[in-house]
Amino acid sequence: MQMNSRKSRVPTTRLGRLVRIGLTAGEMAVGGMTEGVKRLTGITPEDAVNVFLTAANAQKLAKRLAGMRGAAMKMGQILSMEGADILPREFSDALAILRDSANTMPDTQIRRVMGREYGKGWETRFEKFDFQPMAAASIGQVHRATTRDGRDLALKIQYPGVAKSINSDVDNMAMFMRLANVLPVEMDISGIVAETKRQLKQEADYIVEAKYLRDYRELVRDEARFVVPKVHEDLTTRRILAMDYVSGEPLESLGEKGVSQKLRDSVGTLLEHLLFRELFEFRTMQTDPNFANYLYQPEEDRIVLLDFGSTVTFEKSFTDQYKHIARALIDEDEGAVRHYAEQIGYLDPDDSSGHAGRLLDMIRLICEPIRYDRVYDFSSSDLAVRARDAGLDMALKSRGELRTPPPETVFLHRKLGGSYLLCARIGARVNVHRLISEFL
Repeated sequence: MQMNSRKSRVPTTRLGRLVRIGLTAGEMAVGGMTEGVKRLTGITPEDAVNVFLTAANAQKLAKRLAGMRGAAMKMGQILSMEGADILPREFSDALAILRDSANTMPDTQIRRVMGREYGKGWETRFEKFDFQPMAAASIGQVHRATTRDGRDLALKIQYPGVAKSINSDVDNMAMFMRLANVLPVEMDISGIVAETKRQLKQEADYIVEAKYLRDYRELVRDEARFVVPKVHEDLTTRRILAMDYVSGEPLESLGEKGVSQKLRDSVGTLLEHLLFRELFEFRTMQTDPNFANYLYQPEEDRIVLLDFGSTVTFEKSFTDQYKHIARALIDEDEGAVRHYAEQIGYLDPDDSSGHAGRLLDMIRLICEPIRYDRVYDFSSSDLAVRARDAGLDMALKSRGELRTPPPETVFLHRKLGGSYLLCARIGARVNVHRLISEFL
């Protein structure tokens, strides 16, 4: 499978990347002033989330980040998913294109990266190397290659300069989001910034990803319906990850007309069960539920799991807190829900009753699929819309009391939200309550 994408050289210097963000800020400022003029009269607090947060500005931002790639683009991806609670729908929808595509490197830049990692004459290692990538994401792009000894491989090649620019990219994007009022000025995001840097540095080290790939293959070896590519150590470096080439159809194709409901439900149930195994049994989770990280093999009825750069491990004490709060939600024990919300760090004992009530209502809302022993129809649910509206309401009514979630929960939230979107995309109906109950 090949992809069509715009080719552009990856900016590799800190100055070059800062200039790109600066240009974006300037473009958005002009767009924001124009929008502000339109809203001068009759504006209400609900309408005035931010004059910068328009679909047009989001499209400009997405275009710039797709060209920059690296940590800046990754933060845009996270914002498109995590920001659904606080951003206008048009803004988060426009940023969603970052979850599916990035610009690709020109051939000259690919050759330089390959030469740096494999040395002069790298071409002699391969019978065939396809310069047209199969996929392109925030950190790297994937190429198909055949070795001299006949191995059919997928090579994940990291964009140059990405690893060195993580700290500056994250800091610059955080500053940019402050200036554009994407994030409330009073909100302390230092913990999330530090966690994002740590996680992205891990993602940029393909030796670490290779280890997670090997570990995960072992964790799911008892489930015949999962396929995890094998690592090829001799061709894996810190900036190139060599894996088996594995074919399959896009998983979201299961949401198309003509696919049986039984198959959709079966795949959705399998994915949700894996989610709970990751959290409560493995305590190891692949936290990037991008649709492109899953393939479906119809003849074998198997799901291919790809991309383990954003894999995290959890302490048992951390996952136990989620086990307890899930049990309390199912039992409708409001006191226990409040207690474990404080233990995790979502609430503080000194929070006002109004803010605490709104946040606990939000937790109950988001956990709707697990609370009741019945089949949950992801495709017909409006939970995402209700959660976004509740988040906006809380942002207005709890202003000054809002705090960022605990840093260790950021990537877990991304997986939980992304798993919901994935089941909705394929139109699955799943009794999530029974699945999680096995672990409680």
